[in-house]
Amino acid sequence: MNLSRLINPRSIAVVGGTEAERVIAQCDALGFDGEIWPVNPHRSEMGGRKTVASVGELASVPDAAFVAVPRKDTIAIVRTLADRGCGGVVGYASGFAEVGEVDLQHELVVAAGAMPLLGPNCYGLINATTGAALWPDEHGLERRDLGAAIVSQSGNMALNFTLQDRGLPITHVLSLGNQAQLGFEDAMLTLLDDARVEAIGLHIEGIRDAAAFAQAAITAHEQRVPIVVLKTGVSDLGAGITRSHTAALAGDDAVFDALFDRYGVYRVDTVPELLEVLKLLTVTGPIRGNRLLSLSCSGGEASLVADRAQHYDVEFPALDPDHAADVGRHLDVLVQVGNPLDYHTFQWGDREALTGTFTAALSGAFDAAMLVIDFPNRSHNDDSSWWSTVDAMVSAAERTGTAAIVTSSLP
Repeated sequence: MNLSRLINPRSIAVVGGTEAERVIAQCDALGFDGEIWPVNPHRSEMGGRKTVASVGELASVPDAAFVAVPRKDTIAIVRTLADRGCGGVVGYASGFAEVGEVDLQHELVVAAGAMPLLGPNCYGLINATTGAALWPDEHGLERRDLGAAIVSQSGNMALNFTLQDRGLPITHVLSLGNQAQLGFEDAMLTLLDDARVEAIGLHIEGIRDAAAFAQAAITAHEQRVPIVVLKTGVSDLGAGITRSHTAALAGDDAVFDALFDRYGVYRVDTVPELLEVLKLLTVTGPIRGNRLLSLSCSGGEASLVADRAQHYDVEFPALDPDHAADVGRHLDVLVQVGNPLDYHTFQWGDREALTGTFTAALSGAFDAAMLVIDFPNRSHNDDSSWWSTVDAMVSAAERTGTAAIVTSSLP
């Protein structure tokens, strides 16, 4: 099902009270320049715009609608919007299959017909490339031209993803809720049509159609858009919470592992891993292979990297003699050249010297190089020397063409 009008609307109807008014505020704050039409039978104005009493009174057909009214009223409004040819609806109300009201949810799906229905029991969506925010709460997104899209079953986790301060550029966030009609595969295929989406992150509690998900993953692989998944509901307790949360079936975790592995989907175990992997894929791009170089000014950090490496399919190959000699010419005689490389603090704060060392080191046959550095987090600290080190790494990467990753030992 094509969600292009829902995700990229030029006109939005908002139906309801407080939540609908918040959607108007979020669209205005994010710079949405399309039309917004509020619907409320008890108010004459909402968010600085005149209201109409019902969706049937809208002067034109909206591309998208955010419906935040009680669940049974939602069904009638969705039916009217579908009959009028609306491009898609966000169903905010809860109280459907997640609480055992399967028949009521079926009525909602029937009412929507061929019109895309996101939810119910969901927060909605944000398109940071256009400013369209069918979203009734705070969020942390800014306008973006390129980045990662995130699709989550959980509305609150979707909100949390937007509040990250890890430097991940996010173009879209979608909350699927109960997946009564639209599932991950629908969202993925629509996002894959947008060249501004460089990677897609998924928070999955359950998948309703494994075959359709697999086909979407194949399409992503063909288009070279990486998919990264955080799967929750792995434990027995977590699976029970999942069923009561969005009515999703968590399933056998080994089956999900096999599905993801077969179709080239990266799996992570924590929220920080999801965000950091997406950041790597969008900012640096996919790494060609597993031959890495590590740079740090501490033997402790170098040892930590070496120890962590044994848990993953990565290599830190030794420098060949000529390469080691070239790197050594930039270092103090007391520094032992190796990989991971502890370049010591003799050059600390000297951007030119560090650029020379890093350029020589990155000139080897590595798929990527990582700089391990932890910044001061106090306002009274002078962090200029840390920035000199990062700037030197950037210069070295530009000179050698080696992918560079700045990482830290602390969360």
